[in-house]
Amino acid sequence: MTQSNEQNPNGAKHVLIVGGGFAGLNCARKLAANPNVRITLLDKNNYQQFQPLLYQVATAILGPGNIAFNLRGTLRSHPNVDVKMTEVVSIDLNTRTVETAQGQHYEGDFLVLAAGSQANFFGTPGADEHSYPLYSLHDAERLRSRILAMLESADRDPSLVAKGALNFVIVGAGATGTEMAGAFGDMLQSSLKRGTRDKAYKNLAVDRGQILLVDGGHAVLSTFSPKAQTYAAKMLEERGVQIRLGTRVKEVGSGHVVLSDGTRISTHTVIWAGGLKAASLSDNLGVKTGHGGRIDVEADLTVPGLTGVYALGDFANIADKDGRPLPQLASVAEQAGKWSARNILSDIAGKPRDPFHYFDKGIMAMIGRNSAVAEVGEHRHELQGAIAFAAWLGVHAALLSSTRAKIEAFLEWAWDYFGGARGDAVLDRAEELQINWNDDGEERISAASPASQTDKTS
Repeated sequence: MTQSNEQNPNGAKHVLIVGGGFAGLNCARKLAANPNVRITLLDKNNYQQFQPLLYQVATAILGPGNIAFNLRGTLRSHPNVDVKMTEVVSIDLNTRTVETAQGQHYEGDFLVLAAGSQANFFGTPGADEHSYPLYSLHDAERLRSRILAMLESADRDPSLVAKGALNFVIVGAGATGTEMAGAFGDMLQSSLKRGTRDKAYKNLAVDRGQILLVDGGHAVLSTFSPKAQTYAAKMLEERGVQIRLGTRVKEVGSGHVVLSDGTRISTHTVIWAGGLKAASLSDNLGVKTGHGGRIDVEADLTVPGLTGVYALGDFANIADKDGRPLPQLASVAEQAGKWSARNILSDIAGKPRDPFHYFDKGIMAMIGRNSAVAEVGEHRHELQGAIAFAAWLGVHAALLSSTRAKIEAFLEWAWDYFGGARGDAVLDRAEELQINWNDDGEERISAASPASQTDKTS
């Protein structure tokens, strides 16, 4: 095997970061300002994805290039950062050593685990095989192709509507599921509604499609206020979304879902937004894990009982100053990445580490064109409608990595806002059309089935 831990003649401390998402990238950037630190960033992709906007790729509002940014390009101005596109397959926490699928070893004076997350199917039969998660760029592109393939199939042969071609089931009414449902409702209305100037599918009517949002809880956007939940539900219903609360998906088949109340629905597109768990790298690390298989960490973001090992982002259970678990949000990952870098520099300088303090900027969710909810700051000042929509656009544009990305996103949003067509998006996965429909409404797909692993950064 190849040893890939080159020695630095200047004696700089080597920080090994596994994962180039919000946490890992912000840790690397913060550390890179110190010339006495050498950073190696490992990720199976050569890009960082802006996960909060994946649903907009899936619904053809944005393209993949609008939300994915080359890691080398982002970090090229830092000569002490080395990016390696490689897949980590095993980690020795005691020696701070990782092994890759290509047979290389990397060892660091410090190890930062920011390997991200994957879909959590909670053991639901068939969900892993037949549903479409939405937690990676690959997921979003596959889902967009699937949606377009269903529309193309039904337009070519309207009899397929009776077999569930235009039935779309979204599992999970959190932010991801709710935003996906709203954007998808806008997409179907603009593509199928009669009289709409950009009606793309001449043989289909909007009332032939069905979007069903299913959640086991008793409200959409459960982390928001009741007022925001009521508004969000109303906006979804105006977009043709049917909401089924207090109900879980019991089974996902190749052409149907079965709900916990026994209802069987013909569908060939089940979108899984039902939750996350830590990337599979956490399975065999031999450390204490909590909810979702995430690594429990100390207040300073270190892994208990280990020297120089940190865990961040969706890979870690991070608590606030009162000991309550923080949500799996980009803002938490971003701040934790910067904070861990600060503590690593304190370690190097022989100074004490500081406990992580999360600055709560609030939460927001886009429901669709001109519709959003926001709760701003620690005191949760509530916004709804157009003003929340504008705030959402501004905040998410600001989080994009470059001026060019911000401008391009605003142009795409403006095009969509003023009625730009989504139904004419390019279907670049022709194999998605290779579906054999039989009499019971089930399908046989000759192409690869949905990927079960959606680790975003390992």
